[in-house]
Amino acid sequence: MPDITRRALLGAAAALPLARPALAAWPEQPIRVIVPWNAGGLADIVIRALSGPMSGPLGQPVVIENRPGANGAVGTQAVARANPDGHTLILANAETHAINPLIYPKLPYNPVTDFTPVTLFARGPFALIIRPGLGVEDFAGFLAKVRAEPGKLTFASWGIGSTPHLAMEGLLKQNNLQMLHVPFTGAAPASTAIVSGQVDAMFLNAGPAEAVSRDGKVRILALGASERLSTLPNTPTLAELGQPIEAGNWFGLLGPAKMSPAIAERIAVVVAEQLKPAPMRDIFRTQAAVPTTTTPDEMRKFIADDTARWSSVVKDLNIRLD
Repeated sequence: MPDITRRALLGAAAALPLARPALAAWPEQPIRVIVPWNAGGLADIVIRALSGPMSGPLGQPVVIENRPGANGAVGTQAVARANPDGHTLILANAETHAINPLIYPKLPYNPVTDFTPVTLFARGPFALIIRPGLGVEDFAGFLAKVRAEPGKLTFASWGIGSTPHLAMEGLLKQNNLQMLHVPFTGAAPASTAIVSGQVDAMFLNAGPAEAVSRDGKVRILALGASERLSTLPNTPTLAELGQPIEAGNWFGLLGPAKMSPAIAERIAVVVAEQLKPAPMRDIFRTQAAVPTTTTPDEMRKFIADDTARWSSVVKDLNIRLD
């Protein structure tokens, strides 16, 4: 997803004076961003880095509140039911707004009608990692080993229907391969299982993957990014290896339904401006996160397209969770 265009940014900014009555009394209190996962993950780290700089131009503190549970559904539902006054936002990702609606028939929120899109702010590509003792040196060797032992090798994820689960299933389907899925309760226990040799492989956020690979605890075979990362310059992308699969996650902000469009536009402009300075981009780079911003309308379309992309994978796997 390209960075916000200069035309879109200027257009949003130009519209703000016309919406001044809606913004005159906003914000009246701290702006709360609910992160529907545990503290310490990639999404949590980058939004906390961004929240401080956002506070200045908004004139109120931006406070982060972690509210995990049900693959992100607990915190997301809380924002869906919040007052749409612009003081409560959700940090959304592919799981909360593209995948959960496909796998939870009784999801307690509607990802389209219960929210007001604001902006994307980061993309987080995955790295394909394996335990060192697996006995393969590269991606081709990995595919060959999985093919030679159908259904015997294992892969980890942070839950059924999570992005790393579906990304690996997509890779396996494309290559007509089989592995055994071992879901964990989070990225940390899943990656620990790889390091300890309990599980053979997984897709992990590229930043943590790079960190655990430094001392040989895991081997990185490929990146799910559209291009190579500066933190992993010698690691090929899946596209380079002939695998047209985009493996990763995205992170964005949304408000409750009926939140003022003027407020959504104002937040989107502030986020875009705060992502420009080199120190902020360096923070994202060290986490292997790619700054990515959009207008509210662009984000709406992006989520719709992402839902369509995951729909075929979920349908093929016939995943349904109560």
